[in-house]
Amino acid sequence: MEIRFDQIVKTWPDGTRALNGIDLTIPAGQFCVLLGPSGAGKSTLLRCVNGLETPSEGQVLVDGQRVDRRSLPGLRKRIAMVHQHFGLVSRGSGALNVMAGAVSALPLWRVLTGLYPDPLKRKVCELMRAVGLEEAHLRRRAEQLSGGQQQRLGIARAFMLDPAVVLADEPVASLDPTLGRDVMALLRRQASLRGATVLCSLHQLDLARAFADRIVALHRGRVIFDGAPDALTPRDVALIYDRAAPANEAPPMPLLEAV
Repeated sequence: MEIRFDQIVKTWPDGTRALNGIDLTIPAGQFCVLLGPSGAGKSTLLRCVNGLETPSEGQVLVDGQRVDRRSLPGLRKRIAMVHQHFGLVSRGSGALNVMAGAVSALPLWRVLTGLYPDPLKRKVCELMRAVGLEEAHLRRRAEQLSGGQQQRLGIARAFMLDPAVVLADEPVASLDPTLGRDVMALLRRQASLRGATVLCSLHQLDLARAFADRIVALHRGRVIFDGAPDALTPRDVALIYDRAAPANEAPPMPLLEAV
């Protein structure tokens, strides 16, 4: 599904502007990375898609539908989220944590009794195999698993209802570089197999370059770069991360002002 941000502004109660006039369209099926340091506005923008944050101005549209109180119940069944700190029930089994991804589509009595339909049970097993987990992980508590295994559970959970949109909020921030790369490759592969649109916030430049179809860099709530990973120059990176520009390049300026 396509995601469209139409002049999004988010102002916190103290007057701080987290987002300042974001105007973007993410086509269906694209793997788009929101790149930038902490405080750039990445997570706030991402959370506007599933209604966890409400813009102060502007609108978000998913598949042409405005994200609001009326549309959210239906949209949330097609939007999944992968969290930075995994978002698992630590004492729950691997199987129950993955099954949680289907709770919104189940009657309350099934959730309360744990009597899940056989097709969903089979899907849990299939997804756990797809993310590289073994049968033993079905019964082990999430707290007994490594960080990489927990995030694999999080990805399996996200795909339980075959979402059209996956929001990944710093999904590898808690992992070491090798595990982080493995998890990003897994997320990319699973999304590609299902044709899902992915909006992923990252602060790691190397991972953004390796896995994104498109990088949108934010700085203090504004878009300062929007393009293919190989178009990102050292000058752009200096601007994104408030570093000194390379000596052989002109001083950095916002790309949107340079055009």
